[in-house]
Amino acid sequence: MPNTAPTQPRIAFIGSGGTMASLGENGLDIQDYGRHGRVMDAAAIVARVPELALVAEVIPRPYSAVISTRIGFRDWQALSRECDKAVAEIPGLAGIVIGHGTATLEETAYALSLSLKVAVPVVMVGAQRPASGLSADMGMNLLNAVRVAACPESRGLGVLVLLNDEIQAAREVSKTSTWRLQTFRTPDFGVLGHADADRISYYRKPLRRVAPDTEFDIRTLGALPRVDICYSHADADETAIRAFVAAGARGIVSAGFAPGGPTPVEQDALAEAVKQGVVVVQSTRVGSGRVVAGTRMRQQGILSADNLTPQKARVLLALALTVTQDPAEIARIFATY
Repeated sequence: MPNTAPTQPRIAFIGSGGTMASLGENGLDIQDYGRHGRVMDAAAIVARVPELALVAEVIPRPYSAVISTRIGFRDWQALSRECDKAVAEIPGLAGIVIGHGTATLEETAYALSLSLKVAVPVVMVGAQRPASGLSADMGMNLLNAVRVAACPESRGLGVLVLLNDEIQAAREVSKTSTWRLQTFRTPDFGVLGHADADRISYYRKPLRRVAPDTEFDIRTLGALPRVDICYSHADADETAIRAFVAAGARGIVSAGFAPGGPTPVEQDALAEAVKQGVVVVQSTRVGSGRVVAGTRMRQQGILSADNLTPQKARVLLALALTVTQDPAEIARIFATY
């Protein structure tokens, strides 16, 4: 009699290092564990969580273990290519999970959500405690990320972020605490859903355009245009802005005060940068809320970051500059993504 048992969904796991791949000295070594340099590869991470076999066939994919503070464009590009390869090489692949350090996870997630060209769900996952730590969160985070990647409802939502049982949209989520397990938050709108014990539960969907239906493709780029962030504070002057322009910045994101504006001295320097051909986008340092393009911003040619955090606005501006130099088109891109 033929075997009629349902087959497990096939999920690729790309491990890029980070806390979830790290091993400390003992169960209480949960903060300075990086001093040991003990980092598991993707296969070792999967082997450490045998419960994964209960929900999917998880196929580890080799990738370098990278401290997440070092991750940037080159890794975004390499991870994009790795996703292409996983889809091409694994028949019937249902989804992809990428393990990542939490320091820059939100930026990698947004960059990939803007530029990937694969249709399967892609879920970013990390951990706040090393895998060897007492009450480590790596195992449950990874298992739930696999479940989310295998869920048909995850298609078409862009890159997703899964930690602490919460499913977040790449565009909206930020790391908000140095050590707490509930560090990843979406201040304006909240989670998309939850990875509960009985099922994956979604409650809303992102409306902004996401991969693979985007105008960006980083796979063959030599580099991203230089885009810098200028952080406003009391008494801030024009020094940083002038330095960025002198260094060849093609874009500057102003992380201004709330509701969106720098000091007067910075404002004048940013207006001068626009006259020199630099695209300037105004964000806010507070991490929540939309910047409205007021009269002065419009007169000076400064664009609004909408409700993107400065670090997310930098990612989108750099990608926008790979397809256009027209400020009106860049404004359209910020309204679209």
